[in-house]
Amino acid sequence: MKFNFPALLINLAIPVGIGAIGGFFTAHSVDTWYTTLSKPSFNPPNWIFGPVWTVLYILTGISAYRVWQKRAQITHLPRTIAIYFIQLILNLMWSFIFFYARQTGIALIEIILLLAIVIINARVFYQTDRTAGLLFIPYILWVSFAAVLTYSIYSLN
Repeated sequence: MKFNFPALLINLAIPVGIGAIGGFFTAHSVDTWYTTLSKPSFNPPNWIFGPVWTVLYILTGISAYRVWQKRAQITHLPRTIAIYFIQLILNLMWSFIFFYARQTGIALIEIILLLAIVIINARVFYQTDRTAGLLFIPYILWVSFAAVLTYSIYSLN
């Protein structure tokens, strides 16, 4: 495949941009409401979330770029694109629901849906490009951890 720098930038900008919007909702409460919550002992320090999510969004963008490069080979391209954007929207919605709306119970249900669609997305991408699917593994692991963390915060509060 021929390298296409503008396409790579677009594929990186989409998840990073979604993450920036999510960061806006997060910033609203992270230094106020979130500090008042009881959290489990395994809760990471706040500073770790930004770098981890940034790396995950970059990996997601690279994965999407790799699939975009092979788009002509994808039998169900609209479905593949829809799955990708649904997981991005669910990712954004979790930040809104948890941090902005402060609805930890609804956020717990939502993150379970997010985890399911991220796994589906990884599988669909893997079918097109093995590396693209494997690049989702850190995302799956982090969302799994975030789901446990969300459950723990919901339970403790």
